[in-house]
Amino acid sequence: MATDRGTSQALKALGDHRRSRVGTAGRPGMLRLGSALMALAGLAFVGYAVIFFVRNFTDAFLELGIGPGEVDVGRSDIQAFSPELYEYIAHLHIAVSGFIAAAGVATAALAWFGVRRGLLWAYVTAITVPVLGLAVALPAHYPYDLDTLGHLGLIYLATAVFVVGALIALPPLLTARRERD
Repeated sequence: MATDRGTSQALKALGDHRRSRVGTAGRPGMLRLGSALMALAGLAFVGYAVIFFVRNFTDAFLELGIGPGEVDVGRSDIQAFSPELYEYIAHLHIAVSGFIAAAGVATAALAWFGVRRGLLWAYVTAITVPVLGLAVALPAHYPYDLDTLGHLGLIYLATAVFVVGALIALPPLLTARRERD
């Protein structure tokens, strides 16, 4: 019996948590808009990852926006030079696409299910995930002249949408926090 009562209380608490919303100081529309833009950008990261993944298995092989101007060899040239190098590059494409997709899913879920509810921790985490990924990945593109618009343009667009969403969502989150404290 005690276990049943404990289970009932845990399920009730879970239900209460799922229904809870942090106050958003009369600006729920702005919070919803901002979090929706953040989530949309997260899904755009997933879309980019899918493109990245699929190109690995096509004749394009190299990343989106990377062509003869950046890399003077293609799939068959790499395979002819070194099958092991080709397999290594292919495995990196697959792995990186998985991590980009995972970061996109995490960002979208945090924005949609946390930021939209006014949870500041979800906001901070939703920002940390793509910022950390981009802070590590983007600088490596510039010294090797891999910073083409065709290559980074979709990521820049998704990042711009994300930043706009984060800026829209921040004021209602901060106001609600001040009201609670």
